[in-house]
Amino acid sequence: MVRVTCSPASRKRRKRLLKKAKGFFGDRKNHLRQSSNAVMSAEAFHTRHRKLKKREFRSLWIVRLGVAAKMHGLSYSKLINGLKKANSPLNRKVLSEMAIHDPAGFAVVAGSAKQALAA
Repeated sequence: MVRVTCSPASRKRRKRLLKKAKGFFGDRKNHLRQSSNAVMSAEAFHTRHRKLKKREFRSLWIVRLGVAAKMHGLSYSKLINGLKKANSPLNRKVLSEMAIHDPAGFAVVAGSAKQALAA
């Protein structure tokens, strides 16, 4: 009886791992044990950084909105509070894009926030 080596499956596993390690430096790209450790570490960081990217973008939007609100005589917190009182459906991402690309539209939104705060 022939000895079973499972070589197609194990070769496929190795090739899949080394393909993920493509572009790594030194032995981390073509030695199995180093590649395995490097790929596991890289995937863990990739997961963590996908979460961090969301936080960083939100803080960028907040900074942009703070600057745009100051130009209209409001602080960031007063702008957001006024928009909540005015039942505005716009989120921070849309507001920051509006502040950059459509200053006239943002002025209208800031005006409505001011009116809601005054009322």
